[in-house]
Amino acid sequence: MSSFRMDLYAAMPRRADALLELSDALLCADGPVRALVELALAPEHRRSHASLYAALNRGDLDADRLRAAIAARNVPRGPGGRIVLAVDVSAWLRPDANTSDSRSFSHTYGRRENTHKMVPGWPYSFVAALESGSTSWTALLDTKRLEPGADTAAATADQLREVLRGILNVGHWKLGDPPVLIVADAGYDDPRLAYLLRDLPVQIVVRMRSDRVFFNPVPDDYRVGPKGGKPRSHGARFTLADPATWRDPDSDGKHTTRRYGTARIRTWHRLHPRVWRRSAWSDHRGQLPTIEGTLIRLDVDLLPSGGTPKPVWLWFSDPTPSDEDTDTAWHAFLRRFDLEHTFRFLKQTLGWTRPRLREPAAADRWTRLVLAAHTQLRLARTLSADLRRPWERPQPAERLTPARVRRGFRNIRTTLPCPTNVARPSRPGPGRPPGQPNRHRAPIYDVGLALVTNQ
Repeated sequence: MSSFRMDLYAAMPRRADALLELSDALLCADGPVRALVELALAPEHRRSHASLYAALNRGDLDADRLRAAIAARNVPRGPGGRIVLAVDVSAWLRPDANTSDSRSFSHTYGRRENTHKMVPGWPYSFVAALESGSTSWTALLDTKRLEPGADTAAATADQLREVLRGILNVGHWKLGDPPVLIVADAGYDDPRLAYLLRDLPVQIVVRMRSDRVFFNPVPDDYRVGPKGGKPRSHGARFTLADPATWRDPDSDGKHTTRRYGTARIRTWHRLHPRVWRRSAWSDHRGQLPTIEGTLIRLDVDLLPSGGTPKPVWLWFSDPTPSDEDTDTAWHAFLRRFDLEHTFRFLKQTLGWTRPRLREPAAADRWTRLVLAAHTQLRLARTLSADLRRPWERPQPAERLTPARVRRGFRNIRTTLPCPTNVARPSRPGPGRPPGQPNRHRAPIYDVGLALVTNQ
């Protein structure tokens, strides 16, 4: 914990004192963060509110050094004892910020009478390491803002490559260990993501829409006709919505779960989608690849919410997995929903999307600061006392939620090093003379075209 705070302070080349004290105020504030300026009133923030905004607007927090500092700490293990990374996009909605650049249309769910709308905002891609078992904790490893019109699969592949490089450099994964498992929800192009990361020791599991079409491999006894022609690249169709096109599954088993009742898992090996030379593959050189994987269909008896369960289709990048690898894959996908608890905590408790910052660079600094604050809470899990409310049940140290660990962080901070310097006494500037309006109007920016999903 102490070494991480020193690494965090070293990753701030400019206005490090104000940024670190802002992070401490974020962790020690009473209750959820409602406004950014209120953090200047916390005892841990010894500077003025003007220095708070100046640190976000003109400070610096190096993303590479922060990523390396987080990766140097312990990375939790997911189902099967493997490193499981979850990737997802969450948007910082800014519908009225016409003077803010780099906004994109974000797909939101359940806003205003359960309607789906496209709202302008800043989309951020998060990578987190998942734990095994039921928990609301995830280890956030990196975050990256997606530019308007960005190729989501390529940007995610680059981000995962940087995170995996840090994990490999510190020795969390060694030669002979099982591949790192990457899980994602619908919206990601899993076959293309697997192709972009084919040189790394990873396996990918992504949920598929029920209207997708895959193809079986070409039969071994296939022969080109006497008149020649181009050899076939695809076998029989496998339409997820049409059971008549399904062949016999390669495995069919049942498992008893605590939350979902009896789960039936069927797998079909060596299925691949058709790749067209357009869109993301338009600039691909040479012959288009055939990316084989395994389709997993998961059927359950009941849902914790009481609704009618629907089948879940998963695409696993391993074309011929064992039964143990298949069970690890779908168990890891169910643990992916722990990331939703992390998004809710970042937004509702730490106030990630509360500030009304104009510049995207300032939003990036604040987002990295929130990421560093969440990491400090994770490192303090075993150090915090259970400061529960009178109506709350006592919990052991290993079962404390992030919000309850944050309640006791002020007591933990007194035992941690604080490398910041004492604030200098100063007087506020004169400001704009009375009666003179602002003559430097901020420019108006159009909203980009990138379509992402807000969680």
